[in-house]
Amino acid sequence: MAMANNNTPALRFPSFTEEWEEKTLGEVFKTYSGGTPDTTKKKTYYGGTIPFIRSAEINKEETELFLTQEGLENSSAKLVNKGDLLVALYGANSGDSAIAKINGAINQAVLCLQSENSNVFVQNFLLHNRELIIQKYLQGGQGNLSGEIIKSIRVPFPSSKEQQKIAACLSSLDDLITAAVERLEGLQQHKKGLLQQLFPREGSNTPELRFAGFTGEWEEKTLGEVLSYIQPTPYIVESTVYDPAGTPVLTAGKTFVLGYTDEADGIFTNLPTIIFDDFTTESRYINFPFKVKSSAIKMLTLKDDNNDLYFLYSLMSTIDFTVGAHKRYWISEFQNLIVSIPSLPEQQKIASCLSSLDTLIAKQQERIALLKTHKKGLLQQLFPNY
Repeated sequence: MAMANNNTPALRFPSFTEEWEEKTLGEVFKTYSGGTPDTTKKKTYYGGTIPFIRSAEINKEETELFLTQEGLENSSAKLVNKGDLLVALYGANSGDSAIAKINGAINQAVLCLQSENSNVFVQNFLLHNRELIIQKYLQGGQGNLSGEIIKSIRVPFPSSKEQQKIAACLSSLDDLITAAVERLEGLQQHKKGLLQQLFPREGSNTPELRFAGFTGEWEEKTLGEVLSYIQPTPYIVESTVYDPAGTPVLTAGKTFVLGYTDEADGIFTNLPTIIFDDFTTESRYINFPFKVKSSAIKMLTLKDDNNDLYFLYSLMSTIDFTVGAHKRYWISEFQNLIVSIPSLPEQQKIASCLSSLDTLIAKQQERIALLKTHKKGLLQQLFPNY
């Protein structure tokens, strides 16, 4: 390992000692962006065989739109090759970069960079410094980048061999992340299929798939007959200036853990419970003490010991419910939904199966998070400070 200076990284592979040479991307790369064929000529310009790569699709293997050869020739759209370096100039993902996974054509919102240098090396440099680039060139993160801006970015380049060594290391890690994500997606698809089979379809009182020893129709009940709700008011966190550790503050949405608090009062401990967002109808199964931020969260608990809470949580995830107006739904509609429920032993069997699968999914998500954290740390060490 070598000590870092302005143009060398903190971590280097053995035998590499030379200082890196700083150049602009414009000095090293041939760059160009594309264009969009006339959208009024969809019958002749669109629907062909040439993938049309737009800014949100630079990292994808498939595109929504395809161009005809006539559309390509009568527009500013430009062809790119698999392996080219692409940068999104416009849109919500402005500043994102990727290695093209397919041959195709790009529009004006995408910049293509081609050179003899390692595209993977440069793409990882851009990935590592994306936020700094956005802050420097897009005040407040709003607006568009341009080809001239990207070409003006100064990048420290090591020798070609060191570029390839770094690129190979990061590509191997990317392969591990991709494989882990694919396994996660497989587990999630498996669960989706199980949910469709383990719970009755609309109009039926028995599921397609049952465990051995269970027969007979399930009993129809409303959710309000089996679940009680608890208002969140006593459990709402007083301060939203969160701590690095303590009691978790939860939401039912994707963020889930908003932060942590050291507040000792008003901690919900009637566990397990289901937290239910009254506005979005999203829910989470919780088996640890917590607080909440929003008055929109209701805590759902069993009315008696004749049902399994994890089964009911899983059942709720299969309900096809459309959220319309911005209003509270549990009391007005959701608790009145009619569902089919089996005996307690069958509920427990289904809950055990789905809980085990959810544990595998959670562990896979943790593995992906660890791999991404490891890559972030490597990027910080393998590239000089921008």
